[in-house]
Amino acid sequence: MEGGGGSAAGPPSLFALSGAAVSCSMRALERDVWALPGHVLRGLLPLLNVFYLERAEGAARRAGLSTQPIWRKLWDDVMKTRPPNSENITCWRKKFLETFFSNILHGVLDVSSDWRLNDHHFSPLLHSSRHVTQLTLCNVLQGVMELTAEHNQRVLENLAGSLRILKFRHLLSSDQSIRRSLVLLLHRLIHHGSVSQVSMYSWPIPDTVLLILILSMSAGYWCSGKVLTYHSSPCGFCREGNAQSQESTQEGSEMDRCNEKEWSDGKNQQASLSALEEADAQVEANRRGADTPQSSALSGLRSHPSQNLVREEGSSEASCDPTSVKDPPRGWSSHRLSERLSCRPILRKPRRRLKSAVGRRRRCPRRSRGTYDDPEDLYDFVFAVARENASELLFDNSVAEGENASNCASSSTGSPCSGSAGCKKRGGSAGNFSLKTAHRFRSVSTLELFSIPLTGDACRTLSNLLSSWVSLENLVLSYNGLGDNIFCILSGLRALSRHSDCCLHVVRVSDVFSHMPCMDLVRCILSAFPRLHTLSVSFDLKNQLEGNRPEGNPSCSEAEISESCLEQLEIRFPREPLHTAFLRPVLKASRSLQQLSLDSAALPCPQELEHLLQALKECNPNLKKLSFHDVNLADHQKEVLLLLQDPILQEITFSFCRLFESCTTEFLSEIINTVKRNSSLKSLKLPGNRLGNHRLVALADIFSEDSSSSLCQLDVSSNCIKPDGLLEFTKKLEGHIQQRGGHIKFTHLRLFQNWLDQDVETAQEALRRLKAVCSVVNDTWDSSQAFADYISVM
Repeated sequence: MEGGGGSAAGPPSLFALSGAAVSCSMRALERDVWALPGHVLRGLLPLLNVFYLERAEGAARRAGLSTQPIWRKLWDDVMKTRPPNSENITCWRKKFLETFFSNILHGVLDVSSDWRLNDHHFSPLLHSSRHVTQLTLCNVLQGVMELTAEHNQRVLENLAGSLRILKFRHLLSSDQSIRRSLVLLLHRLIHHGSVSQVSMYSWPIPDTVLLILILSMSAGYWCSGKVLTYHSSPCGFCREGNAQSQESTQEGSEMDRCNEKEWSDGKNQQASLSALEEADAQVEANRRGADTPQSSALSGLRSHPSQNLVREEGSSEASCDPTSVKDPPRGWSSHRLSERLSCRPILRKPRRRLKSAVGRRRRCPRRSRGTYDDPEDLYDFVFAVARENASELLFDNSVAEGENASNCASSSTGSPCSGSAGCKKRGGSAGNFSLKTAHRFRSVSTLELFSIPLTGDACRTLSNLLSSWVSLENLVLSYNGLGDNIFCILSGLRALSRHSDCCLHVVRVSDVFSHMPCMDLVRCILSAFPRLHTLSVSFDLKNQLEGNRPEGNPSCSEAEISESCLEQLEIRFPREPLHTAFLRPVLKASRSLQQLSLDSAALPCPQELEHLLQALKECNPNLKKLSFHDVNLADHQKEVLLLLQDPILQEITFSFCRLFESCTTEFLSEIINTVKRNSSLKSLKLPGNRLGNHRLVALADIFSEDSSSSLCQLDVSSNCIKPDGLLEFTKKLEGHIQQRGGHIKFTHLRLFQNWLDQDVETAQEALRRLKAVCSVVNDTWDSSQAFADYISVM
């Protein structure tokens, strides 16, 4: 052990030497150490390695001691970085061990580099896995095979109980063995675990198969037979579920047959796995020699809808008895092996829809093509989910449900239409998919896709999954290049809204280019899913190809919106004019609206803001929070004062609204007096409005002795405030507090991105005195680097 204690100034003390000796012998002395008096234990805790320090938590708590400072020092010594939002970290033990686990898994931390991280009696992954609630898998999915390895079975069990958020970042294509391990990992962590959120980030060229695999398993779809095939032993949870099912009913089911006999014969297991390995080797050879990419293969699958009908009409079950493939002869064809091993869910259409297909040979065209001849296709089910909408084309004339459901489907030209034909032209209505016969596992409640281009195939797959994803609560689609594919997503949401047990209440859509006017899209989404509680639509730029299109496209903008449950609405306009006439129907249908945020909107005429305030007053009496960002309000002083005196609003945000660009002293005084008289306003946010020193000092009068204001939070970030102005504001605020006998409701002040670096000593004094009055949140910001940016927008 290196350096158990002592200082650099002299020899270690007797206590430090004794503590170091005890630390080295903790395996034998652990129980006795936890029984030591508190003052002795306090000196010993910093001398323990991370494994015993984690085990000491209970003893430290009983002795009235906190290990948080020790874990914070460990973070600084080992990680050598400042974590984001460090002021919000409440448990440094969890933060350290969670990061420790991730760094060990990805091979970026060497435990031999510090004696506190290394103990041959403990497994770093196993010991820290209980504290992991969020895990990120990157690039070629490093760590997936390690987590599913047999020697890490207990690690995976711990993760199944603790992990809540699973993230994928910067993914690349991976080989077959890693994907099999990923299947096992997702099956354990999602289907039989506690993961509730799956997020994917920054995947510029997504692997179609891998993307659909993650989406399908996140939605809870998979065949347990696949899991049995690709693991050395059956899934215990699936086996237990089948055993319970067999006790309660005598009827066999697909899952029962997949797990009716435990595979205990090692030779038989090895024979089956060897056959699969040989098949996979042939698959890889075929794929390497293929000229067509995976996306073409997927497209080819969709071009032959009849391949979905792989079962006879009279068959309602798939045979997947593991005993039937225990020792396959070498002469077996790969096609036959695939059929015997596949526990494929049944994706048949209802019998009335099969009439047109009667008499046709149900041969999958893909199997006749050497390029895609996969003897044991790991992704049969994934492809089936993705292509089921293509088979819908066979039954266009027999579909009774949903003919008039898609009011906002896209036509072939990309503009909205009022029928369902547009969706059918792109592969059928997602709302009519039949996945009832597929075995359904537990699914996640939050799906987030950031910066992942979604092709038409991917959107149809996602729409198909969304149509029955009743457990989904939050859907975030950010910078996916959806274009007119947004209507395919809307079709899935419309089908999902018909489920009485649907849980979806948050939808956030953002992208670079808007395919249609923002208000039209908002109305489309609300008409498709009126049960939403939160809706956010955000675009950076208007599509140049559609720049001359009328703002009020009749196909969506004139559609009636039924009464919605919307409580929070956020719209970021790509510099589009804000027409209250188009927003009013949304506000009228959203009587429960409590938060409204309008970003980057242009006011086409001076009366437009007045019309908006009148609409809010009439339609949304319960509105509590109103936010304007990057909306020029310099010439709307009257409307600003009306908002500040509103008796219902509790939070008002004017962010980068040029509020004080042409401000007079009289207007500033009116703002202060209005806020002083308003007892309902709790939060006022004024970032980026060129407040400056003298206006900040004047705002301190809001808290004067004659004020009835209940203001608790004030945000003056990005307002060119200098240290001397902040100090003067502080002194004036202290005077008002003293006059009021120390009683003030003001609790939070935000000061991000101000010019406090120009006089560090004065700024520190001002901040020190302010922190005695309220909670101050600021940052270390180099104002010189941003000055040019500020000048450019003046």
